[in-house]
Amino acid sequence: MLRYLAGRLLRAVLTILLVITFAFFVLHLSGDPAMMILSVDAPPESIKAFREAWGLDRPVWVQFLAYIGHALQGDLGNSMRDGRPAAQLVLERVPATLAITLPAFALKLFIGIPAGIYAALHRNSWADRLTMMISVAGFTVPSFVLALVLVLVFSVQLGWLPSAGSDRATSAILPIVTLGIAGAAILARFTRSAMLEVLGQPYIRAASAKGLQWRKVVVEHALPNAAIPTTTIVGFMVGTLIAGAVVVESVFAWPGIGRLLVSAVSNRDLAVVQAILLLVAATMVTSNIIVDAIYGWLDPRLRRGGARAR
Repeated sequence: MLRYLAGRLLRAVLTILLVITFAFFVLHLSGDPAMMILSVDAPPESIKAFREAWGLDRPVWVQFLAYIGHALQGDLGNSMRDGRPAAQLVLERVPATLAITLPAFALKLFIGIPAGIYAALHRNSWADRLTMMISVAGFTVPSFVLALVLVLVFSVQLGWLPSAGSDRATSAILPIVTLGIAGAAILARFTRSAMLEVLGQPYIRAASAKGLQWRKVVVEHALPNAAIPTTTIVGFMVGTLIAGAVVVESVFAWPGIGRLLVSAVSNRDLAVVQAILLLVAATMVTSNIIVDAIYGWLDPRLRRGGARAR
């Protein structure tokens, strides 16, 4: 088991390094921060001084090595906009993002998993078809479209909820619902597929043939085995708690990491963008490691070196 997790940990470190490298070079080749921050009308002397002050006049590979060296010491650089540490700016936005993503994640679980199980146990019934129709609509509609529809109905027409901002407790309801609906729809489809696959296995038919109650067959045999593939999509949703709210935060003017990322990208605030991407990558690989550990606990074959198919 330790060897199994050690391999996943090494893969996680390499993934983070690859993300940092890719993001660094793409950001540095996508535009000149001096032109964005000082404007194209700034005097050449000011632009030159800005580039020298931030080390932008050096070769990109030299800047990259310097960035890696400082990052290993916990220094992710400073914002070119206000000079504050990029890590501090990002961490200040984490609570706001988690305030909507954690309830949305709970909403996904409480709606998606029971709906998927119910649809699988009532396959080809009207309830199954209705559940799948709603699920397809839920994850095919873009999040910004769903957000605008919710604003139109509950803010503009009914006037029940605020349409943007974070000054009231009820301001978080629409962002939470927007994030939760799409995730619940995806989770319902995955759970249904996993349950149907397990219910078609010979050991399920054998357990039923032995006279076991159907409820007991489902609870003791079907659900634990269906939990293995469902864990993958749940782990992915955990990994996207930080990055999954970019569009929704922009639509609802929610002061989280997603809105900060959009602002930093448009302003070419390189250190802030890189700090956010590093946080997102770390969240993703951490959730994958946790999923791998759960897989190793659920499937003993992995602890003996067996391969897991995803």
